[in-house]
Amino acid sequence: MIELLFIIKLLVAIAFVIGLSILAENVSPKVAGILSGYPTGSAITLFFFGLEVSPDFAAKSAVYNMMGLTAALTFVYVYYIASRYFKRFNILLSSLSAITAYFAVVSLLHLIEINKYIAILIPITFSFLFIRLFKSIENINIKTKAKLNYKILFVRAFFAALIILVITSVPKFVGPTWAGLFSAFPTTLFPLMLIIHFTYSKEHVHTVIKNVPIGMFSLIIYSLVISIVYPLYGIYVGTLISFGAATVYLLVYKKIRSVLDKRELN
Repeated sequence: MIELLFIIKLLVAIAFVIGLSILAENVSPKVAGILSGYPTGSAITLFFFGLEVSPDFAAKSAVYNMMGLTAALTFVYVYYIASRYFKRFNILLSSLSAITAYFAVVSLLHLIEINKYIAILIPITFSFLFIRLFKSIENINIKTKAKLNYKILFVRAFFAALIILVITSVPKFVGPTWAGLFSAFPTTLFPLMLIIHFTYSKEHVHTVIKNVPIGMFSLIIYSLVISIVYPLYGIYVGTLISFGAATVYLLVYKKIRSVLDKRELN
């Protein structure tokens, strides 16, 4: 059973990160940034919390996952700021700065006694704040794409697999509060950022970052629905319902964005 779970986590991690990186290259970093907020890493983590521990544990963790999204947004903001100012070892120092900021915010969030209303309000407020802070970032497409080979694909898969396997091991050592906060770590987004930054440039990774807060609303919706439906319907049906709710948000956003763009052209 343990070996099977290991293989599932590894394969899902590979699929998400490679998929998003290819999407960034062939569609745009903007689209990849929005979809990186789609419940991928957190969905995997919460699902395995429910599978390995219990649906109630995962549901409670999902509430703190919403709070933890504040730390995830801080992560991408600090990475953006650090990557602008560090001249040497840019990727390494940006990553270390972002990770440090994430755990600093998580440590502060752990001290707050919360309920679902607070858990919803705080990440929504921060999402709007970071949309504002990232407003001046220019959306840049990738013009010259890297030629994919097995080595590149392996490296891309390795980052996601390592991070997800570490984070999904958390509930074995801590309670649902810490587990939920850690489950918000950008397990899919962080490897994607590293891939785009290393393969292309910081300007391209900034495009990804700019659009993360927009997609983050789908993850807020996902975690909220998980906290409600897991105890009622179990992890399998509950996961389908939650993905459905997150998908509806993205479709509605796409429709509204399309209407607004047409108005601007007219």
